[in-house]
Amino acid sequence: MDKLTRLISPRSIAIYGGGWSKNVLEQLQRSGFVGEIWPVHPKNSELLELQCYKDTDSLPGVPDAAFLGVNRNLSVSIIKELADKGAGGAVCFASGFAESQTTELQEALVEAAGDMPFLGPNCYGFLNYLDNVILWPDQHGGRQVESGVGIIAQSSNIAINLTMQKRGLDIAQLFTIGNQAVIGIADLGHHMLANSNIKAIGLYLEGFGEIRALEKFAKAAHNKNIPVVILKTGKTEQSRSAAISHTASLSGNDKVASVLIQRLGFYEVETLAEFLECLKFLQIAGPLSGNRVASVSCSGGEASLMSDLSRRTGLSYPAFSDKGLMSLSGLLGEKVDLANPLDYHTYIWGDIPVMTDVFATVMAEKLDLSLFVLDIPRADQCDPVGHDCAIKAIIEAKIRTGAQAAVIGSLPENLEEDVIARFIDGGVVPLLDMNVALRVVDILSVQTFLQDAPVLMAETATDKIKLLSEFEAKRKLAAAGISIPKGQLVPASKLTPLAFPVAAKVSGTAHKTDIGGVVLNILNETELEIAVSKLLKTSDSVLIEEMMSGSFTELIVGAAIDATGLWTLTIGAGGILTEILEDSATLTLPTSHAQILEAIQSLKVSKLLANYRGRPSADMEQLVETISNIAQFIENNKETLVELDINPLAAGPEKTMALDALIIERMEN
Repeated sequence: MDKLTRLISPRSIAIYGGGWSKNVLEQLQRSGFVGEIWPVHPKNSELLELQCYKDTDSLPGVPDAAFLGVNRNLSVSIIKELADKGAGGAVCFASGFAESQTTELQEALVEAAGDMPFLGPNCYGFLNYLDNVILWPDQHGGRQVESGVGIIAQSSNIAINLTMQKRGLDIAQLFTIGNQAVIGIADLGHHMLANSNIKAIGLYLEGFGEIRALEKFAKAAHNKNIPVVILKTGKTEQSRSAAISHTASLSGNDKVASVLIQRLGFYEVETLAEFLECLKFLQIAGPLSGNRVASVSCSGGEASLMSDLSRRTGLSYPAFSDKGLMSLSGLLGEKVDLANPLDYHTYIWGDIPVMTDVFATVMAEKLDLSLFVLDIPRADQCDPVGHDCAIKAIIEAKIRTGAQAAVIGSLPENLEEDVIARFIDGGVVPLLDMNVALRVVDILSVQTFLQDAPVLMAETATDKIKLLSEFEAKRKLAAAGISIPKGQLVPASKLTPLAFPVAAKVSGTAHKTDIGGVVLNILNETELEIAVSKLLKTSDSVLIEEMMSGSFTELIVGAAIDATGLWTLTIGAGGILTEILEDSATLTLPTSHAQILEAIQSLKVSKLLANYRGRPSADMEQLVETISNIAQFIENNKETLVELDINPLAAGPEKTMALDALIIERMEN
């Protein structure tokens, strides 16, 4: 038995404190836990008809698990007592540790625990509905189950809310993790993967925690074919990277989080409703194999709404096969338009055999999922019996064909728990709210892939930094195989002949255009002399470069360090309108040619690269190769590099060239 198993599936539990701890005891007794329960209180002789013990030394045995509902200072000493006795582990409920910048006390807590695992501090604990172990100081809405999904949440209040759902989702285990002083997301994830009764795992995260540990968990999850769903909050924070470059303003945590989740091969959702519905779908049916779906309803309005809402997704509604059309025509007659989405009207309503034949015909098509729109009248004011025919026909068609099927209630309240349970028992996934349902199906229809290569991370914190001059930055890029314009610094001991037109720029300054530090289209020596004289009044040196001729598209390619320490590569529309257009894609590193090409093609500005209105097409192979060289440059210089910004990177029909470059490096201490 591993350490976490002893804590999570204990045979004996010690509960310290009163107040909240009394709630834990009540919940534990109500759950039907069959092991030993030992309340610990220095003054009470009993609690809820159970004998109380004054302290850890008075306990009749060594507890497998403990709940510490005491203050933070007392928590440290009790953790030490439990660890010395060889206890299995604990839940540390108290707050006032690292989350309130009291790092010393949390370090003392970790030291006191030694090798003993504990959840928290600053967390509610866990709900193990497989074994009826409820170490939880508040109400919850779950019940004992034989199998279901596992959930790890960084918010205890959100965790409570998730247990109150009435969607037919079986929660097998739910953990809150608080400060993750000892036990982290990945630790609990691995524990869940070892349990064959957990069919899918959901993570409600405010931060990713240890990225390397998360990568190992992702690999293990994929090896076991256990899908993982993530709802990541806190995406509005900006990158910790120095906001000197354009890249820093484009690479916010929202994009980086999504790219990392995709890289790990997890499903990402944006709302709690999507989170629960995704997990329910995976629990009942597992992942989808593709995006080819059918929609079936008895209303033209429902069919139209399904079609309209699906435009926001990548779902495909293929036409029915000739065989399917012939069968449907014979069953529905000439008045029904045999299109997908299908409105079968109400001619056959109540005729269960015919309804079953129609539904089975649709489900027999070579599709990934059949969706049936069905709303049941509310039982308190209406008679829902008349809709029993549809429930029976859908379930029978599912049994007959064995195809994947889901029922969608247009509104979440239009499928109640008893109906949801009937569909689940019949192997049909009940989804609530048409918009949420289609979003969930869309998410699950995209195949997930784990990238084996570990993400590139900054190994050390950035303290002192320095901005290289554009001349220095470009020389470094040129050495990495990235084309730059022919140029020279003024004043210089020896000048190199340049071909007009040329550009003159102040050197060693970011955002040169904003301060009038750039003069373009200089056509002769006289104009050059005037421009250089002007620019030298604001800078010690001026960079003179040949201008790129012909038609080209301006892109931005840059790299920055995210708040988690991840290196990110941003590709977007470049030039002076970069922040205004906000047309960009973000990748984590290392990356591949295929991913770079996909990122470029996702941009709105990508149309300009492909013969737009007679413009010559850019050399895409050279563009991708250049960006790949930039990515390799970042990897090769990760120890010294802090930020990189190439804006613009000119993509033309004959060459791709870095026309401007900014590099920020660490300064040696």
